[in-house]
Amino acid sequence: MTPENPPGTQSTVQRSGPLAGVRVIDLSAVLMGPYATQILADHGADVIKVESPDGGDSTRQIGPARHRGMGPLFLNLNRSKRSVVLDLKQPDGLEAMQRLLAGADVFMHNLRPASIDGLGLGYESVEAIRPGIIWCGMYGYGESGPYAGRPAYDDLIQGAVGIADLQARAGQGEPRYVPLVIADRMAGLHAVHSISMALFAREKTGRGCRIDVPMFETLASVVLSDHLYGQTFEPPEGETGYVRLLSPGRRPYATRDGYICALVYNDGQWRRFLAAIERDDLLQDARFADLASRTHHIDHVYAFLGDTLAGRGSAEWLALFDAIDVPATPLNSVDSLLDDPHIRAVGLVPSAEHPSEGTLRMPRVPVDWSDHRPGAITPAPRLGEHTEAVLQECGYGAQRIAALLQSGAAWTSAPEETS
Repeated sequence: MTPENPPGTQSTVQRSGPLAGVRVIDLSAVLMGPYATQILADHGADVIKVESPDGGDSTRQIGPARHRGMGPLFLNLNRSKRSVVLDLKQPDGLEAMQRLLAGADVFMHNLRPASIDGLGLGYESVEAIRPGIIWCGMYGYGESGPYAGRPAYDDLIQGAVGIADLQARAGQGEPRYVPLVIADRMAGLHAVHSISMALFAREKTGRGCRIDVPMFETLASVVLSDHLYGQTFEPPEGETGYVRLLSPGRRPYATRDGYICALVYNDGQWRRFLAAIERDDLLQDARFADLASRTHHIDHVYAFLGDTLAGRGSAEWLALFDAIDVPATPLNSVDSLLDDPHIRAVGLVPSAEHPSEGTLRMPRVPVDWSDHRPGAITPAPRLGEHTEAVLQECGYGAQRIAALLQSGAAWTSAPEETS
């Protein structure tokens, strides 16, 4: 069962979606935590983002912006949330935070363990304030290993778990990072499903719990799932590295007039493809006999495909692959992706009006629900936009709120501050 709100604490904002009625206090910043809480917010949770008075989340300052503190990364990671600014180093600011937690279902942060304990917001302290709370900490490394407490960023984790090295092994020359913030987002997804399962368990048991999500271990498990390969066995049956993923030929194929992406994979697809290009003779070639043989000879197989596809234009190949039911797609850039006919047809990137930033494009929740459908997303908040409203929900009167604002323990923005 979900704990009821104690007297004098805020009631949950009415939102629609499968997580409607769940309140999340979000003390995370940058990307890993905010990505997780945005997913929770998109699915109906009331997410209160607690920011510091020294400019708030640093992603507010990244990228082109129409107004200071409203950069594109922040706008695309913090929609559907409310922003409250509290100075947790001041006793009155910390007291306000504790009152927020007294009405929460979930508390999430990505501070280092020593920092969160220093604020008095470790699991035991918060659970004493709000019995049954789901407490989730997100860190670079797990607390039981020698790297505990170290700072971590996406680039460092990509290097530490072997992703940059895999890029080099796959033919990229020197080790390179993947041009996505993949470690933060993967860890964020793990936090989301862990929190969701904890909420489900609490419905059955009435008990909350502590959740710790380490980036390093999370990404290491993903990498090893693909690339442990022959080292899966004891003693080993081969080397690490899934050979198909590491083949230099695993890339978009150059055609006579551009590039396409195609994957001739299973036995049926190969039979249809070789028949269509009048190379049925290769069905007798042991290297093409079945999936295991093609995988063992993957460099040869990919080289054959590359040489073959270079002989015709992209449109001709795409039409042929469609006719024989082999997966293929044009090669998009990020710019052309926005004009992709499927993306447009499903309305993945609708426009929305922001009260200070004007018209914005914001990718919607990409999952369709038959029931409990998530409601419309709302734009990311200005720094401290909801401080006064949320403090009122906590039971603070007008004079007390004014005193908090005057002392700097809390801070609020006005619409004209971003205009």
